[in-house]
Amino acid sequence: MYPNLYFALKQWFGVEWQWARIFNSFGLLLALSFVCAAIVLHKEFKRKKAQGFFEPMYDTVVVGKPASIAELLVQFIVGFFIGYKFIGGFVDGGLQLNAQSYIASKQGNIWCGLAIGAVFTYLKWHEKNKQKLDVPITKKIALWPHDRVGDITILAAISGLLGAKFFHFLENWSTFIKDPWGNITAFGGLTFYGGLIVAAIVLLWYAYSKKIPWKHLVDAVAPGLMIAYAVGRLGCQISGDGDWGIFNSAYISTPDAKVVLADSTNNFDKALTKNAEYTQYFNRIKEELAIVPHKSFAAPSYLPTWLVAMNYTHNVNEEGVRISNSKEEQFATMLPVPVFPTPLYEFVICSILFLILWLRRKAITTPGVLFGIYLMMNGAERFIVEKIRVNTEYHLLGFRPSQAELISTALFVLGAVIIWRCKAKKTNPQTA
Repeated sequence: MYPNLYFALKQWFGVEWQWARIFNSFGLLLALSFVCAAIVLHKEFKRKKAQGFFEPMYDTVVVGKPASIAELLVQFIVGFFIGYKFIGGFVDGGLQLNAQSYIASKQGNIWCGLAIGAVFTYLKWHEKNKQKLDVPITKKIALWPHDRVGDITILAAISGLLGAKFFHFLENWSTFIKDPWGNITAFGGLTFYGGLIVAAIVLLWYAYSKKIPWKHLVDAVAPGLMIAYAVGRLGCQISGDGDWGIFNSAYISTPDAKVVLADSTNNFDKALTKNAEYTQYFNRIKEELAIVPHKSFAAPSYLPTWLVAMNYTHNVNEEGVRISNSKEEQFATMLPVPVFPTPLYEFVICSILFLILWLRRKAITTPGVLFGIYLMMNGAERFIVEKIRVNTEYHLLGFRPSQAELISTALFVLGAVIIWRCKAKKTNPQTA
């Protein structure tokens, strides 16, 4: 696995560039997922504009005013943070050893912060000063939905991350209350459905305020959500952030991180007993090794082992046991028993589902139906994958579903209801 760019460059090219440690692989791919979603959304908004589904809104802007104190102050604060944490962290060496801990801490370089803050402030003042007029003028400009993709992406990113964090805390409440601040500031610990639900509420409110028809908005968003989820899961896979599956008891990990078939002398039961402390943490809610969730599946000769069993060496969460021959101080662990690489499965499946949505979107003419199909696809895919994933389970009417199973079931049903209602309204508006 590649918890950051340093590990990737080291394996691919044999170089050990310490500065590359500041580029977290999950963070890079998470950012890429938002970029992919924004590109898809922009294309869909322009297509729907050409079909006449949107009307512009007119905003009033003042041209020629000098930079205000508030604008300069915001620029200084942003520049100070970047300089204090990122530039200063690189200068001081804090980012090169443990970037995540450094960014979440109070450490930083105040002189770098002041310098970068001053640069940002000057650039803003200079930009406004070039456009300054003796008498500022007021203009009305037309703004279409595709002009607002940047705002939508930022809103989705912020609300989605907050929602993903909140739902993760609900799912792991006992862990959260032990160290609330540590969990809040920790990197990782995100629940996709939490992000989806909160972001959906925020974006529907935004669409209402900007008079963007909600059915066309959600239809335009649907393919982007699917490809964003696929790319995000690729980030989980590459970084090894803990979103993996249950144990594959057909294999075990050797001390030097190789994955080999289990046998009578080196098998699943012995590996669990030897690593009982880790196994209890990994399993979280079980109390006996005998009931640790696992499935035994040996890959046939035509499939690579890593497709069904991965021990996530150098995983970003540093879960597992130390790799015997590793010289790294950080990210030097592996899982003692390989697991099913569920993030890889979801990346492949959701990439295919994105292509289906993208290729069929023009043929689906009833507003809202495409989004309903997305909800059903997403719900079905996640429900199936949950059967081999490790998650906190709830006790409900004799069943033990995970949070994701409950939400994915609800989304599947909601998708079916949306499709039915949208089609009914198109066929007979009065009855619907």
